[in-house]
Amino acid sequence: MPLVNVREENPADRAAVHAVNAAAFDTTAEADLVDALRAKARPLVSLVAEEGGAVIGHILFSPVSLDEDPAPGIMGLAPMAVVPGRQRTGVGSVLVRAGLERCRKLGFGAVVVLGHPAYYPRFGFQPAARFGIRCEYDAPEEAFMLLELQPGFLQGATGTIHIHEAFRDA
Repeated sequence: MPLVNVREENPADRAAVHAVNAAAFDTTAEADLVDALRAKARPLVSLVAEEGGAVIGHILFSPVSLDEDPAPGIMGLAPMAVVPGRQRTGVGSVLVRAGLERCRKLGFGAVVVLGHPAYYPRFGFQPAARFGIRCEYDAPEEAFMLLELQPGFLQGATGTIHIHEAFRDA
């Protein structure tokens, strides 16, 4: 485990969070998305990983809807970013675990992610199709995953997950 401090993002972190997301991805689209979600989406779980006082990682969870239900208690994980020099050192895993725990403590029932199918299962994510849940995007079934934070939370639920409109606007 890396020796990093994970904490909630605060307003003084905004420039550093933007820089981390811009550095971690090929374009600034994810950094711009974080800014848009921060302005438009509620509730948000936004955590930073810092090392030596510098922000080196960031993770964001924002609300999603299941078909017509605007508040089903499901959060979407995206984006998650770690500065290039600290990728593949466990910082991302620390952020994911801390973010899931924060979502659980806030009473959310499940989290979805459209991500690498070799990475997210280590945290308990499974293909959402196993729950009868689909992604609004044409995504590979194995890449759209779900984790119930409260066992049985999605029992009997089926349908399509719709992400926050900020994703379409960014």
